[in-house]
Formats: sequence, C-alpha cells, structure tokens
Amino acid sequence: MIKLKRVYEAPAKEDGARILVDRLWPRGLTKERARVDLWLKEIAPSTELRKWFAHDPAKWPEFQIRYKAELKNNPEQVALLKKEIAKGPTTLLYGAKDEQHNEAIVLQHFLSR
Repeated sequence: MIKLKRVYEAPAKEDGARILVDRLWPRGLTKERARVDLWLKEIAPSTELRKWFAHDPAKWPEFQIRYKAELKNNPEQVALLKKEIAKGPTTLLYGAKDEQHNEAIVLQHFLSR
C-alpha cells in the first residue's frame, strides 16, 4: 500500500519508508525534521512541466497526462521506486500545499495500475 503525505507533516511509525518525490527540497525543512529515507528527485515532474502547471487546478487534467507520459519515459526511476515499495509500507512525500492536485497523487495512481 502506498500512502501520501505532505513532507511538512510529522513523521509517523506507520509511514514505513518515506520517499520524497519532489524535484526541489522543501523550503524551510531540515533533513532531520523531514526524516526522508529516499529522495527521488528524478521521478518528479520535469522543471518545465512543474513551472507550466504551477499548481493551477484548471491545468490538472492536462498535467496528469503530461506527467504520466514523462513517467513512461523514465523507466529506471519508476523501477527504483517500485523496488522500494516492494520492501513494505511506503509513504510518498510531497511539499505542495494543494493536497488534491500534486505529483504524488499522479504517481500513486500510475503505480497502482
């Protein structure tokens, strides 16, 4: 099972492996406080896609299509993430304030199909 959580939320025992899936390190957060087990910045949306999307809910449907296309062209990072998930409980961490429109949601759906 893959859970999602904002990286700014307190770590919990039930998180399992905590994997950050953002390209940029979250502002104002120390590595100690974040307690990230693995940072997969290369699996995050490209800088161009991230800037285009800018967390605009109106662009959400198109963002999902474009990000899934990027994931299909990034088999090494997807395989690495799947390998980590196979080890046990996993939480994908993201920094976005918008909990309904972020890359971790797309990634979770992509991995569960």
